[in-house]
Amino acid sequence: MVRDPLRFALDKRRVRRSFDRAAQTYDKTAVLQKQIADEMISRLDFMKIQPATVVDVGCGTGYALRRLQKRYPQATVMGLDVAPLMLHRARRRARWFRSQPLIAGDAEHIPLRDRSVDMIFCNVTLQWCDLDSALAEFSRVLIPDGLLMFSTFGPDTLKEVRLAWRQVDDGIHVHTFVDMHDIGDAMTRHQFQNPVVDADQAELTYGGVDDLLRDLKLIGSSNAAAQRFKGLVGKTRFNRFRRAMEANRGPQDRLHCSYEIIYGHAWAPAHRSFRDRNGGVSIPVTEISKN
Repeated sequence: MVRDPLRFALDKRRVRRSFDRAAQTYDKTAVLQKQIADEMISRLDFMKIQPATVVDVGCGTGYALRRLQKRYPQATVMGLDVAPLMLHRARRRARWFRSQPLIAGDAEHIPLRDRSVDMIFCNVTLQWCDLDSALAEFSRVLIPDGLLMFSTFGPDTLKEVRLAWRQVDDGIHVHTFVDMHDIGDAMTRHQFQNPVVDADQAELTYGGVDDLLRDLKLIGSSNAAAQRFKGLVGKTRFNRFRRAMEANRGPQDRLHCSYEIIYGHAWAPAHRSFRDRNGGVSIPVTEISKN
């Protein structure tokens, strides 16, 4: 089935503004994001790689940068993020990292040379990107057999919020997350080798709707769907949403919010093929001669 590109389209300016605004509050609130980063770091135990160059794509305030540098002390570890104020925060909170590059850039347009990176580490960032554009860039900048390690959120993420809004109107209030199987297909489409994708579930609880929405705002997690309703929601509709959410309180009278966490890794192709206008596939001779 062909995905509707408009359904997944994002307002990248809104993404950047939301994370810039959240730069000062992100570290105290992004508990789940840090746990996912720790899980990704632990999974590197099973990867036989000693990279010379690592890029943390979507590095945010730099939580994973220190851990990556500690794991690979001889490597150049770079951080890239679309939000300049996140990078400023990363620089301030980690003075040890001043000698390492922090780059303002988008995962869909990475300002690095072709085949210049041994490993890409990308923690809960792909959901803010056009998947195919990001994977094309990852493939471009990775060396042959370079490692892509990522996590992102799947369709069950914030499902309680999505279902509550459906009782109010037909608008897009939570942007669409890509399914795990579609991510695997996309990696194959971009010629990544031996892709592995798995999913986990997590749940956060809140005292009320205001607590939930405040935490989402403090980590920069806004509705960035390009087709979202851009006007004011209005008090009546918001109160209907609030009532729908409150009706689903769980144990200890807490609001429960689901997250589907998708983990994946793959290796950049040793030889890249290129599809011509007639649909044929060719592999450049210069690629083959390097082995």
